[in-house]
Amino acid sequence: MTRFNTQLVHGLPVNDNNTGAVNPPIYNSSTYAFESVGTMPRWDYARSGNPTREFLEKQIAQLEHGTRGFAFGSGLAAIHAVLSIFQPGDRIIVGKNIYGGTYSLFHEYFERWGVIVEEVGTTDYKALDAAVSGESAKGNAHGCPAKAVYFEVLTNPLLQVNNVTAIAGIAHRHGAIAIVDNTFVTPYLQQPLDQGADIVIHSATKYLAGHSEVNAGLVVVKDDELGKRVYFAQNRLGGVLAPNECDSVRRGIQTLALRMDRQQENARAISSYLLLHPLVKSVHYPGLPGHEYELASNGLKGGGAVLSFEVVPGVDPADVLDNLHIFRLAVSLGAVESLAELPCRMTHFELPREERLKVGITDELVRLAVGIEDKQDLIEDLGQAFDIAYENYLKRHAGESLFTFAQHVYA
Repeated sequence: MTRFNTQLVHGLPVNDNNTGAVNPPIYNSSTYAFESVGTMPRWDYARSGNPTREFLEKQIAQLEHGTRGFAFGSGLAAIHAVLSIFQPGDRIIVGKNIYGGTYSLFHEYFERWGVIVEEVGTTDYKALDAAVSGESAKGNAHGCPAKAVYFEVLTNPLLQVNNVTAIAGIAHRHGAIAIVDNTFVTPYLQQPLDQGADIVIHSATKYLAGHSEVNAGLVVVKDDELGKRVYFAQNRLGGVLAPNECDSVRRGIQTLALRMDRQQENARAISSYLLLHPLVKSVHYPGLPGHEYELASNGLKGGGAVLSFEVVPGVDPADVLDNLHIFRLAVSLGAVESLAELPCRMTHFELPREERLKVGITDELVRLAVGIEDKQDLIEDLGQAFDIAYENYLKRHAGESLFTFAQHVYA
């Protein structure tokens, strides 16, 4: 029985060749020959299965302690396949603060086909229990238990921590399944199936692949029955991950632990710096020094490497973002390079402004996805951008006193 870091490097063999190659082959074949009409080969058509894809699917199932894994062409393709196991009239409880693309998929696609979506704060267990049970449901769904609870371990972009064990327990008490987006955490920091979840989803584009070069999604299920339903969706909808991309994710997974250790070290240093900066109103990062107990009590081994902060009123966040040099102005996260973005205009533009504000995504909120660069270089890059933002603030408020600025800072 190998340990986690060894599993990252080696995975589980598919036993598909005898060449002695230390890396699994990439099979760029769309179809496979039958030995005879009366036989059924292990692989027949690439949408249904591929040895390169199977290696990755077996590896992610091993890392997440699940029974079966599935690889898709993107994170949203993975989410779409999972949600397609539900039927019109089924009710799904969704965490209030989720990725904008997921929000759009729920409300602009699945609601059109009759799936009932209800948003609840997943840290409010009393409200969550009432929603899952059907006690607080509206209309014809009142009194009818939900089929699933969908949530992110760390919410995007405010990094609020969800307790998988508690949420899954509430879901199971009413016969629902728990679906967890583990993208921000990865199996290196938490394995949700061990804590009661039924399905785990990853945008493997992020930490697992780790190099901003491939779009991919992965799903792991807890039991074979769910596996059959997800495989049906994968095979019939056809959003599978191509062999070369499967190999890119496999190579990224090999260095996951090394990258995440450095990224978390950098994120802790940056968040500590931001806490003391006069242009920063608030910092959102669960891995701040002193938060170790909170993380552990929620089943996490670390806080990841995404953080967000709000600039003080009067300071334009664009003045910070547009003047960064090492941080790249781009969406996504989890790669070796550091990225910065404005959620209200970029990752969460799909949410109406009033909905964003309800969950705390203000127009002043900046999200950082921290990479593996030298942490001092990253801090200095933020510092020079803050200096420019302050100069621009002074120009815009030339007639105001420093007392007024102080009021903004400490508002």
